[in-house]
Amino acid sequence: MFKKIAFAAALAILSTSSFAAENPSIYAGVDVGSTKVDGFSDRETSFGGFIGYQFHQNMAVELGYRSLADFDTVVAGSKVGVKLNQSAVSFIGTLPLSSGFNVFGRLGYNHIEAKGSVSGFSASESDNGALYGVGVGYAFNAKVSARVEIQKPSSDASNVSIGVSYKF
Repeated sequence: MFKKIAFAAALAILSTSSFAAENPSIYAGVDVGSTKVDGFSDRETSFGGFIGYQFHQNMAVELGYRSLADFDTVVAGSKVGVKLNQSAVSFIGTLPLSSGFNVFGRLGYNHIEAKGSVSGFSASESDNGALYGVGVGYAFNAKVSARVEIQKPSSDASNVSIGVSYKF
């Protein structure tokens, strides 16, 4: 009798630890998109990378870096170059739907650095603040997924991106 109880307990412990090891996962990915900055007529191509830790089926923490924009404009007859880069940490909540689809929301904190140059002179300025976004994702399989997202990294900029990620 003792052997049966010990076997059942060992089996329960092993299956529980196996389940716990499968759920949390580290993932990484890349995205490309389009950024619109208030006051500029053109949209700029953005690209970035991210790494996250999904600690629950519906929750993750993510670190990201994105080149939001790199554009040139003319101000008072002089060519001005501007680069915007974003570093962020976010909490992501996911709602699984059917057939591999999900919707998600992002709430985080980001640091945006703006670098400008004109006639050999350059300057930079940074801003810290809230970041939020919403998106739709699709899991091709247990490891590879894609997402489309709209982000608002600052009060005067918005970004739409498409990305792919891989779970380790």
